[in-house]
Amino acid sequence: MMDLSGHTTPFAVLGHPIGHSLSPVMHNASLRSLGMDAVYLAFDVAPHRLMDVLRAMRDMGFGGVNLTVPLKEIAFDGADELDASARHVGSVNTIQFLADGRLKGYSTDAAGFLRAADEAFGGGPCGRPVFVLGAGGAGRALAIAAALEGAARVAIADADDARPRRVAEEIRGLAPDTPVEAVTGGPDAWAERCRAAELVIQATPVGMKPGDASPLPPAAFRPGQRVFDLIYMVPETVCMKAAAQAGATTANGLNMLLYQGARSFTIWTGREPDTAAMRAALETRVYRGT
Repeated sequence: MMDLSGHTTPFAVLGHPIGHSLSPVMHNASLRSLGMDAVYLAFDVAPHRLMDVLRAMRDMGFGGVNLTVPLKEIAFDGADELDASARHVGSVNTIQFLADGRLKGYSTDAAGFLRAADEAFGGGPCGRPVFVLGAGGAGRALAIAAALEGAARVAIADADDARPRRVAEEIRGLAPDTPVEAVTGGPDAWAERCRAAELVIQATPVGMKPGDASPLPPAAFRPGQRVFDLIYMVPETVCMKAAAQAGATTANGLNMLLYQGARSFTIWTGREPDTAAMRAALETRVYRGT
């Protein structure tokens, strides 16, 4: 148990909702291992309150903040300064409180994903056709990252057809040599584009709730594909099960969570976290349920 005092530095993750987040599990494991007088917390913050809450946290002495759905794009618009990582993907998942009081936004999602994909599949999007389902904060970031990393082509789909259209336009501006398509027409069209891809990124929240059906059926997948589901709360998501049934290789989002969080920690503290302790804590929670 941590020995908290008036000198303890708080860090936090904000979301709406936030009960699913495992960020406190991994960060507190690292803080204990490093012997730091700090604690990492989680708070549910409504989107319209975000910027006021962030400024209050700055004034209260928080060491840094992570953001999850649906707050990433709000922070992108509200931060005082944006790192190139955030500017490229149009969202913010990490807030650094600068010495002069300004709020600087970063995105560590892409770096976390690329390292996790390389670890899981022996490579990422470079040279491969990519299909991204979900064009919100994380999906948008990873679709753009895939294009910037040299994907052969990128197809993006979402229940809201306007979202992938916007992301496709962003990609055309940032990576004009990468063919990009906003997939419309609903689940049948999604399944067709999914099957044509070599790397599939499932970036919707479907599968977080017990009883959710897979957003893509087994017929959308095939042997030889790599399927990465950003959901990390369960060892095998419903989408991963559907993909594995068709012979695809799958991975959940646990290592992406680990590596994006490790990058955030270094931004805040200038130190390397104990990633071994972070990984062990995450795997204990997800794979052993403790």
